[in-house]
Amino acid sequence: MRNTRMDGKQVGGLMSRNEWLITGGSVVLSVVVGLLTAMHANAVLTFVVSGVALALLAALVGMGTEQIGSHLGPGATGVLQSSLGNLPELFVGYFALRSGLIAVIQAALVGSILGNSLLVLGLAFFVGGLRHGTQRFASEVPRMIATLALLSVSALILPTLVFFLHTPASKHEDAFSIGSAVILLIVYIASIPVSLQGGPTALPEEPEEPTRQWPLWLAVVILVVAGVGAAFVSDWFVAALIPAIDILHLSQAFTGLVLVALAGNAVEHAVGIQLAAKNKMDYAISVILNSSLQVALGLIPVLVLLSFFVGPTHLTLVLPPLLVVALVLTGLLSTVITYDGESTWLEGVALIGLYAIIAVSFWWG
Repeated sequence: MRNTRMDGKQVGGLMSRNEWLITGGSVVLSVVVGLLTAMHANAVLTFVVSGVALALLAALVGMGTEQIGSHLGPGATGVLQSSLGNLPELFVGYFALRSGLIAVIQAALVGSILGNSLLVLGLAFFVGGLRHGTQRFASEVPRMIATLALLSVSALILPTLVFFLHTPASKHEDAFSIGSAVILLIVYIASIPVSLQGGPTALPEEPEEPTRQWPLWLAVVILVVAGVGAAFVSDWFVAALIPAIDILHLSQAFTGLVLVALAGNAVEHAVGIQLAAKNKMDYAISVILNSSLQVALGLIPVLVLLSFFVGPTHLTLVLPPLLVVALVLTGLLSTVITYDGESTWLEGVALIGLYAIIAVSFWWG
């Protein structure tokens, strides 16, 4: 599951230097975004600053959930991070739904999966491979994640096929999407006991001595502050999104697939790559691939169901065909590469290459 613990020396008090930097940066940039929005500043500037603030707030949410979970055990940590780790992305999705930006949401959700399974995993393999040669990891975790990820991808493929093949079910697009979303959530709930018992979907224990544990009250305060900040910044981020991409002449599909998808995960992406560079591949694989699984198995169905209560347009699981093809290619390549429990820098280049090709294919819309 998600892990945002960054290495850093303890500088006194209860938090490390990096934790202080992330916390302080989150607060300062959130205030700056609020001021830029209130002053109706340049949309591109507001969009960029709010994107950076959102990335730091996502890291702060991850730190808070991890610290609360550390009082409960590794299994509970994984469950807690699965439930709360996607708060910034959930808020972005909520405000985008209110604005009727369905194309942006669909591209951003798929882009989040692609960003983790291709770009981040590829960078982790590339950096780790250059430093350590062929790296090995337990294949049980990627196999289990691949199984659940393929189920999630199937829930996106079938409604799309049903719609474009004009089968009898194509007239029931909303009902089919709701049913598929409910099934995915049931599977997610069924995976919780496995995580609690330390199964393949659980977060493995940190291989090194962990950083200092926060008091429970501090972890709760940080999580609440980060959650509230993420809600406000997400609103400002979405408000600046359309004017910014109009000025920059970007398509909504490319913006969602690349910019929005990466905004809420940038710091967490760095953690997975950092772990691979230290040859902690079991931990790196779990962190990176579980981030994709959380989106596919949890965030997507929640937003589908939420869309029927929020916004002018329903978010269904009928996607543009190119997004579906991108998901299929991602699932196939990432599964083939991780299934043998070994990775090389060249496999990392292959994953990054596929991500770049997919991103370019959406540049024009």
